[in-house]
This record gives sequence, structure tokens and C-alpha cells, in this order.
Amino acid sequence: MSKVIAVFGAGTGLGASVARRFGREGFRVALVARRKDRLNALTEQLTGEGIEAVPFSADLSEPAEAPALVEAIRDHFGRIDVVEYGPISGNHGFTPAARLDAATLEDLAPLLLLTPVEVLQALLPEWTERGDGAFLLTQGYTAAQPLPHLSGLGPVMSAARNYLYSLNAELAGTGVYAGTLTIGAMIARSEVGEAAAAQLEATSVDGARFPVVDPDELAEHYWDMYTKRDRVEQFHPETLTPQTAA
Repeated sequence: MSKVIAVFGAGTGLGASVARRFGREGFRVALVARRKDRLNALTEQLTGEGIEAVPFSADLSEPAEAPALVEAIRDHFGRIDVVEYGPISGNHGFTPAARLDAATLEDLAPLLLLTPVEVLQALLPEWTERGDGAFLLTQGYTAAQPLPHLSGLGPVMSAARNYLYSLNAELAGTGVYAGTLTIGAMIARSEVGEAAAAQLEATSVDGARFPVVDPDELAEHYWDMYTKRDRVEQFHPETLTPQTAA
């Protein structure tokens, strides 16, 4: 039985590229996102390219629904081998730290922290029993490197990054891998990334420059991380890797 990757937050940018990259290796693909029209369009594109893809519409800002979602994917495909988790909403932008409040953090936490934890909890029994599995978490650069005026997302993503690092160490030797791709760039072909790029024009913030990256390049990072399993975190661009990064 061929392996299955579930792409959580499947859009026109990184999600589509990850689906194609793993699909070329024979993976079947579960596409998870909230908007059915985009899901159906991406499913048709992948199917036309010879990749078996199935859409699953879900609101990933509802952590309590994650176990049932995982079960629905498993029921359809018979297994789940890899998860790439990288949803982001156009409604979720940066907030200066001086204006950050509890309500903003409460709004961000379900999608960026609580749901990925619930997804992992739903999958770990299957993966540890099989001795194989991989969770790939997509994050923005401010998860690792705080920057003035670009808070809000960073504090919540940094909590998920902390969890991912602990999980990676605890799973050592089990055959189950957890890794994160931390991106300091706007992602081309994505609805959110292109809007941000048009607005900011790759703005430099305190010396940290955010270029535009082709999502196919990021998907290649993920395939390399999945196959080698030799690092907990990959930065893109690597020149933005914080000096204090583990």
C-alpha cells in the first residue's frame, strides 16, 4: 500500500508544492483546508497530473475537531504516514508587541499551536506502533527570531517550535520524526504570501530581509528533511539562521 501525506492548510503555494513533491514519489495526498472551492480546484489539478488526491474540508482553528479529521483521513486511505502542517489565514497578520493583547493571542493559538498538538496526539499511537511517521511543521521566521513590530504570530509559533523541539528529542530512536521548516520569506503563488509581498515589497526589518521564495524550493527542503531526518529545524534562507539556533 502506497504511503499517504496529509497536507494541512493546502493552498496554492507551499501546500500545493508539497503535495506535488511527495506525489511524485508515489504518495497519495490528503488535502485539508477550509475553503472547498480552492480544495476542489487543487484536487483537480493534482489528479490531472497523475497524483491521487482527496479533499477534506475542515476548520483548523477548531482543535477539538482534529481527532475526527485524522480519523476521516485514515478511514479513506487506510493510513497516514506524513503530515505537513502549515495553515495561515489572510486575517492573521503581525501585531507590534506594544499593542499585543490576550485576545489576539487567543485568536492565533488554536490554529498555530493547539490544533497541531491535537493532530500529533491523534497520530502518535499509529506511528509509534508502526515505527515510522513524520510531522513537518511550517513556521515563520519570527518563531525563532523576535523582531520589533512583527509580534503576535511569533510568540504563538515559538510555543509550537518549543513543543516540536521537545517532541523531536523524545521520539529519537522510535522511527518517528518531527521537524520544522522556518521561513523568512514571502511564498510565491500563495494568496497570503503574494498579498504580503505586494504590500511590503520584501521589506527589510532591522537588517533581516524577507525575499520571495518559490514554494517548490521549500517543498524540496521538506523532502530532504523527511528522507534524511538529520535535523530538527531547517531555515530558509539559511543566511537568516539565528546564531542561537540549536
